Amino acid sequence: MAEQNLQAKLKNLLKQEKVQLWNPPFTQEDDQPSAVHLQELAQHYAPLLGLSAEEVGGALESIRAQAVARGKGNRTFRETSVATLELLLPREAKKGSKTKTHLETRLDVPLQQLVDRIAEDFSLKHIKLILNGRTLQPDRRLDEQGVKNHSKVMVLKVSDAEQVSREEDEQKSQSQSLQRTQKGFQILSERDGSEDPETTPFLEIADQKGNPLKIPQDEKKALILAMGFHEKGRSLMKRRQFDSALCHLLQADQHFSRCGSAMLGSVDNYAVLQLDIVWCYRALEALSCLEDGRSRLQRAEDCFLRCYGEQQQRLLMIKGNTGREEVLFLRLYLLQSLLSFLEGNDRQARVLLAKVEDLYGRLVPDSEKMDQLLVLGFSEREARLGLRACGGDLQAAAVLISNRRQEREDQQQKEHQRRRTRMEDVSRLVELGFSRTDAARALHRAQGDVDKASAILLDSSQTSPQDAVCPEKVEQLLYLGFQRAPAEAALRLSGGDVQSATQLLLDNQGVLSPDLLSPPSTSSSSSSPSSEEAGTSSTSPEDSQLVTEVLEDISRHEEDYLDLTLEDESQLISTLKTYLDRGPARSV
Repeated sequence: MAEQNLQAKLKNLLKQEKVQLWNPPFTQEDDQPSAVHLQELAQHYAPLLGLSAEEVGGALESIRAQAVARGKGNRTFRETSVATLELLLPREAKKGSKTKTHLETRLDVPLQQLVDRIAEDFSLKHIKLILNGRTLQPDRRLDEQGVKNHSKVMVLKVSDAEQVSREEDEQKSQSQSLQRTQKGFQILSERDGSEDPETTPFLEIADQKGNPLKIPQDEKKALILAMGFHEKGRSLMKRRQFDSALCHLLQADQHFSRCGSAMLGSVDNYAVLQLDIVWCYRALEALSCLEDGRSRLQRAEDCFLRCYGEQQQRLLMIKGNTGREEVLFLRLYLLQSLLSFLEGNDRQARVLLAKVEDLYGRLVPDSEKMDQLLVLGFSEREARLGLRACGGDLQAAAVLISNRRQEREDQQQKEHQRRRTRMEDVSRLVELGFSRTDAARALHRAQGDVDKASAILLDSSQTSPQDAVCPEKVEQLLYLGFQRAPAEAALRLSGGDVQSATQLLLDNQGVLSPDLLSPPSTSSSSSSPSSEEAGTSSTSPEDSQLVTEVLEDISRHEEDYLDLTLEDESQLISTLKTYLDRGPARSV
């Protein structure tokens, strides 16, 4: 960190004075340094930086060597089309290395070729490559994915077979984890709550009070996938598996990008994700990801302002206090201070760090008050969040925690009642002669209105399956680009209405879940209880296992993301203070 800070300051000074270290007199014809001229320059800058000429001289030579190497790389690329990439390796792969690792390659080759070279050269079994916060795809060429000469590519290790058994490695490797997470939340995103939630769990998007939000189906799917990957990433961060966590967080970022800007501007999930990604950069010592980190922190700050208000007035109106969310601003300012320091802007780093220390003093709970709340039967999380929300007031915190418990219990009872009413309504439709599966779907389409659901079912029963999926209507949907099986299923579900079938396919991105693809039973068909249950239980054991896996990573407490112990933040604060106290309070 200190080395990067010093180099940033020197680069600013060199730019101001238009000094080019790669040219004479500082670099000789054989590209070797001119020790005399570099020494004179070091003596000139040392008093300005409050450092020794020897320390400044070493940093100047490092900058000069990088510039010379970059110039050589430019010439090589012009003459041979061979690019030079800077690799940011995992910690264990760069032990003993004192310089940045570079690798030469053509850009018109598949990424997998580069992955294989890196894995062999640095003894890394499974890796992913990250460029500007994006995961590069192995089956595409480098230049097609924005890789250029001198690009900085981050290398993430996805598993470590030396630390886990072969069987566990096969099951838990990061690539498989990403695929299983994707599939698990894909299944959940396609569930609309039309089946019994006791046997077929589904996810619902709710506001900060726990009330369900009505969101277009395609946007809801993207949001569930984004939030699902985020939850998985946060779970891995808690286990300090930052390599794997970053891969999942970047996947979440991709899915968030498919949500509408209005949605992203109204919830803080997107801002928290940006903070978590930059926090992983810090944990992985990927300090060269400055540009991406800076832009992500800016997006996080902008999003917080839109969600909470300029003075957090909107948050105050919704929750009645702002203490719990202040930990997010503490982490935001801390990361901004770190980036300012790495950019050589000590003054800005100090200003931001002062804000961090002020927040830290208010947000670290008193240990005695924590113990008193624990004695009262509250959990450590409840005690910590309660004290922060109430500014350390013990009595107010106890009252707040009790009220929150009651609110949560009331919300759960309300949800149970809503589900119970829904199942009773389904049973009423079943008594009229409709199958339970069709009744549940119709009730969902009618948004809980039993009379409308009954009308939908009657209309559907009057339309024969042959009329609903007549070849002409199927051809219309095929012409629009949909596949035959989903098109026929959509026509059956919509009673042969082409427009409704088209909308259903668009809402599901042209892919209907297996239970929708099976032909629905009609009101006149009889079925035994066993066959009825088989009809409603459409989830395979493998799908059930995937859903169970991903649900385990979702916190049952809605404010889990605010429950930071601040231990890691405390260490970073101490480190930054140590570095900033070494030099003069000026930036260049």
